[in-house]
Amino acid sequence: MHDDLMAKATAWLAEDPDPETREELAKLIEAGDTEELTARFAGTLQFGTAGLRGELGAGPMRMNRSVVIRAAAGLAAYLKQQGHGDGLVVVGYDARHKSADFARDTAAVMTGAGLRAAVLPRPLPTPVLAFAIRHLGAVAGVEVTASHNPPRDNGYKVYLGDGSQIVPPADAGIAAGIDAIASLDDVPRPESGWEILDDAVLDAYLARTDEVLAPDSPRTARTVYTAMHGVGKDVLLAAFARAGFPEPVLVTEQAEPDPDFPTVAFPNPEEPGAMDLAFATARTADPDLIIANDPDADRCAAAVKDGADWRMLRGDEVGSLLAAHLVRRGVRGTFAESIVSSSLLGRIAEAAGLRHEETLTGFKWIARAEGLRYGYEEALGYCVDPDGVRDKDGITAALLITELASELKREGRTLLDLLDDLALEHGLHATDQLSVRVDDLSIITDAMTRLRDHPPTELAGLPITHAEDLTKGTDSLPPTDGLRYTLTGARVIARPSGTEPKLKCYLEVVVPVENRETIAAARAKATELLTALKRDFARAAGL
Repeated sequence: MHDDLMAKATAWLAEDPDPETREELAKLIEAGDTEELTARFAGTLQFGTAGLRGELGAGPMRMNRSVVIRAAAGLAAYLKQQGHGDGLVVVGYDARHKSADFARDTAAVMTGAGLRAAVLPRPLPTPVLAFAIRHLGAVAGVEVTASHNPPRDNGYKVYLGDGSQIVPPADAGIAAGIDAIASLDDVPRPESGWEILDDAVLDAYLARTDEVLAPDSPRTARTVYTAMHGVGKDVLLAAFARAGFPEPVLVTEQAEPDPDFPTVAFPNPEEPGAMDLAFATARTADPDLIIANDPDADRCAAAVKDGADWRMLRGDEVGSLLAAHLVRRGVRGTFAESIVSSSLLGRIAEAAGLRHEETLTGFKWIARAEGLRYGYEEALGYCVDPDGVRDKDGITAALLITELASELKREGRTLLDLLDDLALEHGLHATDQLSVRVDDLSIITDAMTRLRDHPPTELAGLPITHAEDLTKGTDSLPPTDGLRYTLTGARVIARPSGTEPKLKCYLEVVVPVENRETIAAARAKATELLTALKRDFARAAGL
């Protein structure tokens, strides 16, 4: 076993094109660190519908140039097999460690395979790449990003020519192409031959943002904005200036790209503490709204003043607010959401006579809803202009929520007032999440097994009326690793995260509201129920 491991590591070292990971691996081999080498050579990062995502480092179980070159070659082989051998592949990247290197390697592999490649001019938001694919008539796109993952991670997200992320069987086709590569020496990588795009594609994206807002809407809401050390600032400021909104007050400590994300434990607005600096800025600036993007700016968070201080709106709250705003503007089409998002969207769509569709988690599925006009999922992702960007877009979502805040401000109202209106009309829909981050993935496997072998019969004193194992699929959903429990006035869904070592459990309760005076009591009851649901479900899962 030791000899076989060392042989694998030595063979990988001989092909590694990156001096940094070569040095790292050479030191592990020299030290005879079999524990670390085993972790890195226990298999390969699996290419799935989320593409690739993992920790940076040497070896096939880490994100590095060797793994990326193989992934690009697999994609190129798949595109040629599909008859796109001379097509254009657009490549975008964020400001994480190694992102620019991975983008360049991808362009080189595509060029060497006979395809055409074009790279965005600098680190830009993921939505710009998603837009560029259809704008330029590309057959595929690649975004190098790990979104809101920790600084040690990077990732590789693949889109096809319709501008949406890959779904099966494309992922399996690309994976087969990767598996067919015997050696990196078999992958041509010329030193030039691809195009570096200029700002024309960014200008076209910004011009498209005009479609998000109503032509005569007020543009008065004042905002505080954080880019969370990512790439969103310049594009969001340009979009807000173009729309005529007041210039956002920046959270200066987080305004510029920094791949080490020094002010946050995790660069995700949902994580505890991530918004603290934004709240501190807002206490001084006194805006109408706080806006936050994640590092690649495909997600958008919003926070509002609630009493004496500020609080984050949940993704489901923003999702419902944007839906209500679009309905009020008279838009038509399908409103879609993932199954883990609030059922309130369905109520809003039904009341407006609009088609509503539930999909599996991820915008790769939401974007494919027939006749999509608006889509969201609770993890701060919103697609408000599917004809422009067929993916979540934190820039256009920020524009739309700021337009809504401006309209309500003109009426002397706030986003919280509109949430109260929705509770009165449809019942109070409150959501929460039990999210367990692990170092050992077997903890997640054990929890799912325990829930399947010993399913709960009640949670928070509420009987479970229907339990579904989603690995079997449903009439409207393909199979996925998840469990869904329907209770009287509540719902719980559990699933392993597709992008992080987390078990995620999504909780929702619906409390009837008789009149405006009873909303506060309904919220208190909902909080009590969610707390009990979280406690009981954690116990049932053995967490």
